[in-house]
Amino acid sequence: MSDFKLNVKVRDDLGKGASRRLRREDKYIPAIVYGGDRAPRPIAVEKAAFYKAIEDELFFSSLIDLVVDGKKYQVVVRDLQRHPYKPLVTHADFMRVSAKEVFTMNVPLHVTGQDECVGIKDQDGELHQLMTEVEISCLPKDLPDYLEVDIAKLEVGTTLHLSDVTLPEGVTSVALSHGEEYDYAILNIAKSRVRDEEEIEGEEAAAGEESAEKDQEGGEEEGENKSE
Repeated sequence: MSDFKLNVKVRDDLGKGASRRLRREDKYIPAIVYGGDRAPRPIAVEKAAFYKAIEDELFFSSLIDLVVDGKKYQVVVRDLQRHPYKPLVTHADFMRVSAKEVFTMNVPLHVTGQDECVGIKDQDGELHQLMTEVEISCLPKDLPDYLEVDIAKLEVGTTLHLSDVTLPEGVTSVALSHGEEYDYAILNIAKSRVRDEEEIEGEEAAAGEESAEKDQEGGEEEGENKSE
């Protein structure tokens, strides 16, 4: 499990005007932390450290230490609000987590073995990934950075489902907890739709020959009509 730490300060000056002033200072990002047995608390996150953290995919599926006045609180990211056309985050939502309470989280689904995949390498297939993340539930200590599925031995026509993903101890799939009918497909290896050059050239040649034959037949019919 990855470790991230962000220094924050409590915001007492609230409202849209206060948030705009904070963003203009260009040092902090307005945010809020909520959940647990405490009231929601408006905070401001150090901008430089925050932007560096969100470059890492794992930031969005990891426990984060928020440091407020020297005290650490474990949280996870719940939402980011972004500027409609500028590459800026305008607000962040964090949720407190308790070491003793199960919570839900979306974690990335990583596919490995593509270079060795039988269906892709030897059978002219291609990977169709239907899910990029999976919703899980677990205690904070069991939260994985990501889930992994190996497709090296898969052949064309194979489909994998949520039940085919190996989950770490202490981790459960939220969808599967609702029943087998929620065992959604996560990927499949399908026959490639892209035809190779030889196949295309063969079809073009056949079409050319067919066209030439029709032209020849048309010429012969025209000659016969003239002779009559």
